[in-house]
Amino acid sequence: DCFRGSLFDVLDRFYQTARAYHADVIVRITADCPLIDPLVIDRTVEAFFAHQVDFAANRLPPPWKRTFPIGLDTEVCTFAALERAWREADQPHEREHVMPYLYEEEGRFKVHVIHAGQDYGNLRWTVDTPEDLTAMRALFALFQNHPPLSWLEVLPVWLQHPEVQSLNAGVQHHWFNEYDERFGND
Repeated sequence: DCFRGSLFDVLDRFYQTARAYHADVIVRITADCPLIDPLVIDRTVEAFFAHQVDFAANRLPPPWKRTFPIGLDTEVCTFAALERAWREADQPHEREHVMPYLYEEEGRFKVHVIHAGQDYGNLRWTVDTPEDLTAMRALFALFQNHPPLSWLEVLPVWLQHPEVQSLNAGVQHHWFNEYDERFGND
């Protein structure tokens, strides 16, 4: 099945899909993250259940701290939390980025954030720009037909190659409360 809808109201698309499949729990990863790690996803899901929260993630904006590289983003929520966000979220960025309503206001939902062992939150492993694509192509070329299976395999290679890091070092990451100015015009 394919669920279509507003280009910018991604929250509605998530909600409609989850509702159609009677999902109890929703796991969100994005297609612009070629290094997404199943172990990071599992760890986030396990934390979600262990802490019995409405929402768990491995990255959130301040006051929380991102310690995983940009591009390993994993979010998990209950259907009830997603449905409430779908009903109540009225800001463009809340609709476009799916989950901000769940963590923007402290106390609105029970939230848990997981962290990497060290702070790697400044590393950029996503593909949002041509510079990012160039960096990812250069990184994958270093693995010579043996793609990495874990972010922990990527990390030492990335850190040992500043020439690859520099390819997207100047790209500014978008904040969760930014949105496409075309919102509402699709």
